[in-house]
Amino acid sequence: MGTARAQMAHHLPEAYAELVRLGAVLDGVLDPGLHGLVKLRASVLNGCAFCVDLHGRESLEAGNSPQRVALVAAWREAGDLFTDVERAVLDLTDSLTRLGEHGLTDEVHDAAAAHLTEREMVALITSVGLVNLYNRLGVGTAMAPPVR
Repeated sequence: MGTARAQMAHHLPEAYAELVRLGAVLDGVLDPGLHGLVKLRASVLNGCAFCVDLHGRESLEAGNSPQRVALVAAWREAGDLFTDVERAVLDLTDSLTRLGEHGLTDEVHDAAAAHLTEREMVALITSVGLVNLYNRLGVGTAMAPPVR
């Protein structure tokens, strides 16, 4: 184990509280099961163990099966386990998490937008940004999931 790292919630509690408030707003817009998969997928891509643990449990609580939670890491190869809506949203999550030189293409954006309202699309894009921030905070401050 390395040197203990300063945590945002302890040293910048006002800023942390605002992130939590933003997350609560987004939770009220997006379907809980779908939102859980989005947060879990981004966390898997970013290698944030604390966040994978947290969002995996949240996804189960939101009604996703253990199989779906486990296979979000390989959603493209999971056959019909994920719906068309979920696949479009997970593809958008992948694109925004791994920006690269092409960013979010119109094709990927429009595939998700075909299933969601404009409000849901804005919430989805914001949520992917927020979970990526949380992932970077988790990795950057060496947060580890509790042993259960």
